[in-house]
Amino acid sequence: MIKLSPRQAAAVSHWFAAGPPGTTALAEHTLTSGAGRWWADRPVDPRTIAVACADHLLLRGEPTALAPLALAPFAAHHVQAPARFLPLLACAFDRLVPWERMGYVHRVPVACPHPPRGVTVRRLTPDDAPAIAALGTESAWIHSSWGGPAGLSASGHGWAAFDRHRVLALACTYFRGSRYEDIVCLTVPEHRRQRLALACVTALCRDIAARGHTPSWTCSRDNRPSRLLAWTAGFRLEHEYVHHLTGQPATRAPGLAA
Repeated sequence: MIKLSPRQAAAVSHWFAAGPPGTTALAEHTLTSGAGRWWADRPVDPRTIAVACADHLLLRGEPTALAPLALAPFAAHHVQAPARFLPLLACAFDRLVPWERMGYVHRVPVACPHPPRGVTVRRLTPDDAPAIAALGTESAWIHSSWGGPAGLSASGHGWAAFDRHRVLALACTYFRGSRYEDIVCLTVPEHRRQRLALACVTALCRDIAARGHTPSWTCSRDNRPSRLLAWTAGFRLEHEYVHHLTGQPATRAPGLAA
């Protein structure tokens, strides 16, 4: 596939305008954040469009415009695509794992819980990049959609619970769209069950509402703690869907795009 320039991507962004909250936010985020890329089977009058950011991939258009080899750069990605793409994806990778997901939208305002003594919940600043990086590689996913700790801390779209200079919990806009902001959160293991994530999520939701946007939330159907936190924070189920985790590119003779 061919990488599109920001101008070319903006010209075909309407392909994703009618999607669910998390999908539209992902597509729009790549146009404004500098993270992620847009791809197409050809630069003019494309038949297939792909949007990739932080190991998430959106596919739209006609799968017959691509050969399996064209999807090789998207190994180990979570793919949202119409069902007609599934045969192509199955040919392109050595495994394709379906993952049932639930999408929520914030509907109910919630009072922010008081953090424990000595813990401060506040908006991230550019100076917080080292503290975010100190969360380690297992937590690196949370800032990948902003290009790293520095990008997230400078974005103005994150809130964290701090014990002095240490991050105990963090919530941030993962994908920012013009209407919805899809959010994520984490808590370091030894500080769970203290309502720190709830405090960060609640503060972030107020921040998003002040920008005139609506918070959205996606998680696995099997992730009961995430579903419970979403409900407690005032999110309500909007839709259910399936995305697919790709494996490694399948070993086969390369084909040619149609």
